[in-house]
Amino acid sequence: MAYPEDYRYTREHEWVEADGANGTIGITDYAQNSLGDIVFVELPKVGSKIEAGKVFGSVESVKAVSDLYAPVSGTVTAINDDLTNAPEKVNTEPHTAWMLKITLASPGEIDKLMSAADYEAFIGEETGH
Repeated sequence: MAYPEDYRYTREHEWVEADGANGTIGITDYAQNSLGDIVFVELPKVGSKIEAGKVFGSVESVKAVSDLYAPVSGTVTAINDDLTNAPEKVNTEPHTAWMLKITLASPGEIDKLMSAADYEAFIGEETGH
């Protein structure tokens, strides 16, 4: 699966799409594939503050429970309620099944994240391909 060019990526396999002072966050195709079938997603409440590099929630798959790390800092403005009843959307639509929408605390944090090409090279190193 191609990684969207307009997203930025973390080494923990989250993505963020920035639009001015707003951001949308999810996990990558590589992450969902590594996790296997996702059966539960735990997300923070609207109004919560998240901090870049810190845990903001978790995903539970048939294999394990994995923490989700914030790619950037901000205040949660929306959570994807669809994932409560259909967490498998993260498996089938990883780059459109967003988890959080936030107001960015520091839009410059985006520049510290990997581009799609950098992320693809990074996962290539991780997998040896």
